[in-house]
Amino acid sequence: MKAEKMYAMAEAPCCDEKEVHADKVQYVNENMPSEDELYDLAELFKAFGDSTRIRILFALFEADICVCDLAESLGMTQSAISHQLRLLKQAGLVSGRREGKQIIYYLADDHVRTIISMGLEHINE
Repeated sequence: MKAEKMYAMAEAPCCDEKEVHADKVQYVNENMPSEDELYDLAELFKAFGDSTRIRILFALFEADICVCDLAESLGMTQSAISHQLRLLKQAGLVSGRREGKQIIYYLADDHVRTIISMGLEHINE
């Protein structure tokens, strides 16, 4: 990590005076999702927290593809790909359909595509 980022992370600026803005606190509290929703959201982001899973999602962003082709494309074993696909399916990010003897995997919906696109856009700014 670059020294500037480490320094910025170490010292988060704080208010010079403690003044609670009750209207803002109330607004935030009234609009805060439930603890269950926040937990589920954290779990969703955990699924994005592994570079192998991100590589799989990006491959699926580009094309619907079977485990064999994913393994070849990413230079991994089919077993390793299958394990990560299981986690991505549990998170609701990936789905599969049977075509003959193969299962073709694809992004579960347009929300996943949007999250990936926005993430790439964010890091490239």
